[in-house]
Amino acid sequence: MKRDISVLAASFGCLCATVGAASASDTGPAARPIAVVELFTSQGCANCPPADAFLGELAREREVVALSYPVDYWDYMGWKDTAARPEFTRRQKGYAHTRGDRDVYTPQVVVNGRKRLVGSDREGIRREIAVGDGERHDLSVEVGIECGSEALRVRLPEAAAPEGVHASVWLVRFDLARSVTIGRGENHGRTLTYTNLVRSLQPIGMWKGRAATIELPRPETQGDPNFGCAVLVQADKDDQPGPILGAALCSPPRG
Repeated sequence: MKRDISVLAASFGCLCATVGAASASDTGPAARPIAVVELFTSQGCANCPPADAFLGELAREREVVALSYPVDYWDYMGWKDTAARPEFTRRQKGYAHTRGDRDVYTPQVVVNGRKRLVGSDREGIRREIAVGDGERHDLSVEVGIECGSEALRVRLPEAAAPEGVHASVWLVRFDLARSVTIGRGENHGRTLTYTNLVRSLQPIGMWKGRAATIELPRPETQGDPNFGCAVLVQADKDDQPGPILGAALCSPPRG
């Protein structure tokens, strides 16, 4: 995970990265986020729909990056989640490893890569968002993102990185909304709508406190009105996900 931007360019083939001074006028189209809320959910979980609905509410708030990760460990219970990926399960387990606990369940929310809560705990999640934005200043790295017709550009600032912190830059691609009719299992017969349903999570570089621009070719799906993407700058802890230091959302908020 601790790889240089140029190495990542060779690894992924499609990545072009340049490093230089980031202009103060180079900002993303959306408001600067105050929180990243990641929901680990499953189509086979009877307790998940209220959490899925709450994430949909958060996604309409301009200053929150709300992401839904469908996990695969409930697939044995009669319904195979049609959007689940094993890497999303690994991400949730990675958070548990970083925290030093074994709390892996659905629905589970992780706020700013730090605090885990039950995904339907509206009051607790709101409180954690406020704490992260206030006394902790969690998202201190200001990330710019431009979704142009030719390329996707991510701009990272010159700033003091926390001592000893290695931060990866992640590109998250997602569907703004997807409705699924559940054929079996605990949610049998229900049609559920998921918001900001993650398709992929790709490392595109490292941030070590220097200004940088990462440029990628325009995704083929960017013309799709249901396509969205976000960028996360996240500390690595023993090759597992740690605190999120900054984020930006490419797609405009809905509603």
